[in-house]
Amino acid sequence: MVWLPAQRLIPAVRGKCSSSGCKFCFLRKLSIQPVHRRKIPNRYLGQPSPFTHPHLLKPGEVTPGLSQIEYALRRHKLMAQIQKEARETDHTVILLSNPTYYMSNDIPYTFHQDTNFLYLCGFQEPDSILVLQSVPGKSLPSHKALLFVPRRDPSRELWDGPRSGIDGAVALTGVDEAYTIEEFRHLVAKLKDGSNVVWYDFAKPVHPQLHSDYLVSLAEVKARSKNHIRAIRHLVENLRLIKSSAEIEKLKIAGKVTSQAFTETMFASKAPVDEAFLYAKFEFECRTRGADILAYPPVVAGGNRANTLHYVKNNQLIKDGEMVLLDGGCESSCYVSDITRTWPINGRFTRPQAELYQAVLEIQKACLRLCSPGVSLENIYSLMLTLIGQKLKDLGILNSSSENHLFKAVRKYCPHHVGHYLGMDVHDTPDISRSIPLQPGMVITIEPGIYIPEDDMNAPERFRGTGVRIEDDVVVTENAPLILSADCPKEIYDIEQVCGCSH
Repeated sequence: MVWLPAQRLIPAVRGKCSSSGCKFCFLRKLSIQPVHRRKIPNRYLGQPSPFTHPHLLKPGEVTPGLSQIEYALRRHKLMAQIQKEARETDHTVILLSNPTYYMSNDIPYTFHQDTNFLYLCGFQEPDSILVLQSVPGKSLPSHKALLFVPRRDPSRELWDGPRSGIDGAVALTGVDEAYTIEEFRHLVAKLKDGSNVVWYDFAKPVHPQLHSDYLVSLAEVKARSKNHIRAIRHLVENLRLIKSSAEIEKLKIAGKVTSQAFTETMFASKAPVDEAFLYAKFEFECRTRGADILAYPPVVAGGNRANTLHYVKNNQLIKDGEMVLLDGGCESSCYVSDITRTWPINGRFTRPQAELYQAVLEIQKACLRLCSPGVSLENIYSLMLTLIGQKLKDLGILNSSSENHLFKAVRKYCPHHVGHYLGMDVHDTPDISRSIPLQPGMVITIEPGIYIPEDDMNAPERFRGTGVRIEDDVVVTENAPLILSADCPKEIYDIEQVCGCSH
């Protein structure tokens, strides 16, 4: 059961559709009854709503570009997966939101929601619980969606801002019912006495306080009953792995915003320059184009510091003749980008810099061509290692050697993988193996690199102290891969044209 906009569902429920991928036909098969959308309260909620932020959200959207229907489909698909996993008929799924974290006393860090919780309901407030309960007497995936949220408290809202409350939570997200967080204890008592299977990630709770207050005892009781408590994270990640068309549109925006920010940052580069300046420039250009936050602390590494893979101090001076490696991305409407470019800070590649850069670029292009259904990230990684080995020999950095010894040497100069899954998180769906075949709708990064520290006496002197990585965001399709970061310059000529304009 779910609150859905009747005017959008009724035509699909009553009519016929020839599309095999029609979401409304899918809903009809799940026996979801169309009902009228509940009116959003005429006030500010704990997150943007179509009433308070009409420039961001259309009516019926929970988060920008994602409707109540989209979130309802996700919940129903999850319950359908549970049906395949278990024979039992009574199931309860519990997902916790993130808590608020504090840097000191009452000074909070910017809140960021747990992405598995967010994926299933779109609710962006802390200290909340999402529950999906199978409906007695009906087969899965029929269920009720419940939210337990902090009660409205004018004294706290004076300091922390408005809360949605139970009425706002239901109207905005489209769940069936909402209650205050304190009322969750009544459900816990019923679950302890019942024979239903509880799906909850008790081994690594997202919200330690909610877990301690309400769920420790439940986990202990259910753990004594065989198979009556099971982890849910892997099932949610399986859903998140394949992006919908609406999600891909959000990822396109994040990729475009980040690409434009890179171009502007390259244009502003001139020697000498502080890494901190490029960091600030990059973030400014992302934020002014509508990004909510940066997706992660960016790497802005000049010269030899590019050989430290997670260099984030960004507090050194980049000198004339050095290159800078910038690994950065933004988050826009809950979806992220992750792009890396390397360029000369004075706008012109030296010959050794161009040789090494062109080698990495050719490797990256070959890996991108392999991003198609049926191929895995592990397959692409194997190709990357082979190509890096060949390029390192061509450049005189490695001598010919046995295959096993060669791969060991290659991993010295590129110690990281070729890529990872991308979506609501930078390292999205981390429990999903890189060995599975790629499918249309998956989004990945491709990021080969070659890193030659300045103290590597085995490498030719002209390459020492140079690190190059080139990273793009890719949507796997039935045909050619869709490069979300295609607008971000990476050809030597294009980079020099952009950077040269500022000199």
